Amino acid sequence: MIPVTTFAGKKVALFGLGGSGLATARALVAGGAEVVAWDDNPDSIAKAAAAGIPTGDLRGIDWPAQAAFVLSPGVPLTHPRPHWSVDLARAAGLEIIGDIELFVRERRAHAPDCPFIAITGTNGKSTTTALIAHILRTSGRDTQLGGNIGTALLTLDPPKARRYYVVECSSYQIDLAPTLNPTAGLLLNLTPDHLDRHGTMQHYADIKERLVAGSRTAIIGIDDSFSSLIADRVERAGVRVRRISKRNPLAEGLYAEGSRIIEAQGGTAAAFADLAGMDTLKGSHNAQNAAAAIATCLAVGVGAEEIRAGLRSFPGLKHRMQPVGRRAQVVFINDSKATNAEAAAPALSSYDRIYWIAGGLPKEGGIASLAPLFPRIVKAYLIGEAAPAFAATLGEQVPYEISGTLERAVVHAAADAAADGGDSAVMLSPACASFDQYKNFEVRGDAFVSHVAALDGVTMLVETKKGD
Repeated sequence: MIPVTTFAGKKVALFGLGGSGLATARALVAGGAEVVAWDDNPDSIAKAAAAGIPTGDLRGIDWPAQAAFVLSPGVPLTHPRPHWSVDLARAAGLEIIGDIELFVRERRAHAPDCPFIAITGTNGKSTTTALIAHILRTSGRDTQLGGNIGTALLTLDPPKARRYYVVECSSYQIDLAPTLNPTAGLLLNLTPDHLDRHGTMQHYADIKERLVAGSRTAIIGIDDSFSSLIADRVERAGVRVRRISKRNPLAEGLYAEGSRIIEAQGGTAAAFADLAGMDTLKGSHNAQNAAAAIATCLAVGVGAEEIRAGLRSFPGLKHRMQPVGRRAQVVFINDSKATNAEAAAPALSSYDRIYWIAGGLPKEGGIASLAPLFPRIVKAYLIGEAAPAFAATLGEQVPYEISGTLERAVVHAAADAAADGGDSAVMLSPACASFDQYKNFEVRGDAFVSHVAALDGVTMLVETKKGD
């Protein structure tokens, strides 16, 4: 845990007692703050009280006496309208901050020079965050990984010299971190997302810009117009900028050329790394992720050979284009995190012959947008509620069967791929939510791994739970 000592002896109001909110409350209490916490969910309040967190309805507190208001990132700050607690805090003139800002202040107070890498963007954040942390760890550096990737930031070890922090930041978290100042700040890309919480695309982009604007070195993907303009603005403001691209050569920066990542600097360009044969970094989207990770690691002093070794040994992000097993020329891919068509497209575009397991609880739009990728699909195995609608979309373009269950789909797809005899992938990339058959995409992905492990002759590339 990182005790939040910067509010020791001060009154702090907190709203939102989910996973990160509860961790934040504990960190504030551990640091000596006088906390009063609340939530709209009575179960969350009861859980916090059982953990020793002082609770009380924020409608009845002395707001002007509070030093700050700490808001969980999942609670609306501006759109569609501010949460009632935000209105009360603003009426009292309080600063409204989140867990990222608390970390930033602790780092500034206790270890201002410890390397801090912050990653944001619409797509690719988690893979890039995990890849950067993997490179740092395999090079022998003390590395802490957290933030929006799933580990609450304030549950990590406290800041100290030469301890590296790799933190995935959502737009919600950045909006609550006014003094965010990473050593290296990374903006991968921007496409319309979360506009229900930010109102407009421009406001969403403005929030993302804050992360790189406060960085010592900003690494920015320039393949979309919003990010390209941000790179120009922050560079004019005096920030050192390293540009990356998965589409176009750059005079300065890192860019993808096929499977190679090219570094251009000082008028010369040379291949820094070749991703060919790295199953966990297949596809143009992963070329961008790799270029971003390389640029970021170079910015914090990691050596070129250390970076290349980390790329080669990267195991992939669990449930995201994750190779989990192999039998002869067939690789089994867990892409359970692909819960809509847009998210499934990168995996489908990365393999030439696919035995595709898809379906679940359907999202609006179905899979019609994936039609350009249908020629890559040898056969589809449809599961869950979406199966009839997906079958109608596939029509006569792609052979399919209604498998119904994931287990049956794995068995049938594996048998067909084996009979094919060539290089191919049995891929779970559902383009659907999991909730018709599984609690979440993680449980669905774990079930896929278990079913693959039960097949004869498969060499597993990941660990499976005992008894699976």
